[in-house]
Amino acid sequence: MKWLISLSVVFLTVPWYSTLACTVFVVGKKASQDGSVMVTHSNDGEFETDPRLVKIPSAEYLEGSQRPVFFSPESYPRYVGTDRGNIPEYLPRDESQKPFQAIGYIPQVNKTFAYLEDTYGAVNEMQVGIGESTCSGVFGASPLGSPNGTALFSIDALTQIAMERASTARQAVELMGKLAEEHGFYGAGQFEGTAESLAVSDPNDVWIFHILPDPTGRSAIWAAQRVPEYGFAVLANMFVIRQIDPDDTENFLMSQSVHSVARDYGWWQPEDGMLDFTKIYSDGEYSHKFYSGRRMWGAYHLAAPSKNFPSEYVDLQSDPVYPVFTQPDSLLSQQDLFRFHRYTYQETPFDLSAPGNLAGGPFSSPDRWKAGSGERNVKGNWERPIGLYRTSDTYVVQSRNDASTGAVLWYGPSSAVATVFTPFLVGLSDIPASFRSGHQAEFSRESAFWAVCYAHNVANLKWSYMYNDITERQLKLESSSVAMVQAMEAEFQRNGNFDRVEEAYQSNVEAIVSSLWSLSDELMFKYADGFVNEPGNMSQMVGYPEWWLEAVGFRDGPPPPPTKPKCCHPPKIQNLIENRGMDSMPTQLRGYQTKKSQQLY
Repeated sequence: MKWLISLSVVFLTVPWYSTLACTVFVVGKKASQDGSVMVTHSNDGEFETDPRLVKIPSAEYLEGSQRPVFFSPESYPRYVGTDRGNIPEYLPRDESQKPFQAIGYIPQVNKTFAYLEDTYGAVNEMQVGIGESTCSGVFGASPLGSPNGTALFSIDALTQIAMERASTARQAVELMGKLAEEHGFYGAGQFEGTAESLAVSDPNDVWIFHILPDPTGRSAIWAAQRVPEYGFAVLANMFVIRQIDPDDTENFLMSQSVHSVARDYGWWQPEDGMLDFTKIYSDGEYSHKFYSGRRMWGAYHLAAPSKNFPSEYVDLQSDPVYPVFTQPDSLLSQQDLFRFHRYTYQETPFDLSAPGNLAGGPFSSPDRWKAGSGERNVKGNWERPIGLYRTSDTYVVQSRNDASTGAVLWYGPSSAVATVFTPFLVGLSDIPASFRSGHQAEFSRESAFWAVCYAHNVANLKWSYMYNDITERQLKLESSSVAMVQAMEAEFQRNGNFDRVEEAYQSNVEAIVSSLWSLSDELMFKYADGFVNEPGNMSQMVGYPEWWLEAVGFRDGPPPPPTKPKCCHPPKIQNLIENRGMDSMPTQLRGYQTKKSQQLY
């Protein structure tokens, strides 16, 4: 009955942009190795999401100014125009790109903070960080300017304003909630994507924030829960907040509509006890069962294997088998989170790259391409991994309590599986062109996004071999970056010379992008045409694994040629050598007998 009622109050007509499917990790400061608070975000679009990393500078405004709010397409280009500042990346590239028109306005503040953004606001100069994950919700709304449009704010715009104005995580949560209540909130699509979840951090605190439209489409329902300092949490396209306590204002924040709407619809009464936010307002997992739950299990399996959380459940919405947060078995680093974002359930029953998994091909690729005509006729689903080929970018925000240079944004363009997480500071004068340019519709060898995408796609030729080379390069470059960040922080605290810091960060970016493009060429050379080429051991014939040969019927192929009478065999090379001597052999035949393979003719 609840589901039917929720349908009747949705104002949607057609979807206006693709639903995203992002994964977020949350780490409290006493759960991290260095005392940092960390939040992450993977932007898992449909190969059309805008992967550019852009710096939005701080700005000052006259009293009485208005701040424009724009529709958020979440595809390339995510914004065109000068109303958000004279930012080169957002100027029209050609006549086909028209400046966006505001769909509404709110009062502007006198001064805004500088910040870095991809599709969403990522981190500002006050070290407030945000990670985003789209969710399903029981109510939906449309943006102003669209048919039946009632709401001003998307999650994109809310995060941008939070970056501009908030100096703490709590302040960001309260600001976004207040604006959405006053002006309305719309989600990223129809029932799969009408709601949103954020992780919001600063150097001391981190909050989980859930939001969806209210039944009128002109306001919002939202709640937020503080993750304790020792906590680790995961958001995977579904609400996770359960019982909310309106009297515990230290750990919970919420709109009054959380309780009033549930009461009005008969979904909850005060005598029922604390309201379960997910049970009441989530519309469950979208796409298929385990779409969210498998990633939640996977993240907790990585961070806290001793807890032995179950991998199976009945209904994630009504069956809360996973906690809002847990304490990890050991303290986590940013490099642990890089690894978590690359996870395809290795060495578990759900391993997408396990030998013997025919769907991954002979070389065990974890990639499962998005549905085409075949999938429309053959109904089914693949496991949904955390590490995903169609990701436009992934980042880790590291809010540091004792850092003079501020928070570090570890940004990985394209798929996390093949990317190299590269550090940036809000205080840098600008983002290098290789990261603030490029998109999926135009190939460019100047683009960091395409450097990673290229390497990932080359690796699918021989994944189980090539991915070892990719992980080796990732470890080398990321470890070097970690050392550089630590060295530059220490140097800046000694001498206050930020020019030296900027130089080191910019040089590090150049080295990473250059190494990624070299990697693709190295992979092509080393594994061309199915061989393995290594110094001193070229043209190794490695063929296919036995399990795959058995699975595809290799034994049933053409039989050997018929046996010929002994008299009809051609003379063997060895006979020629014995009868005529090596010196009389053609040069190209000398050494023939040293070849391991005798299948050259």
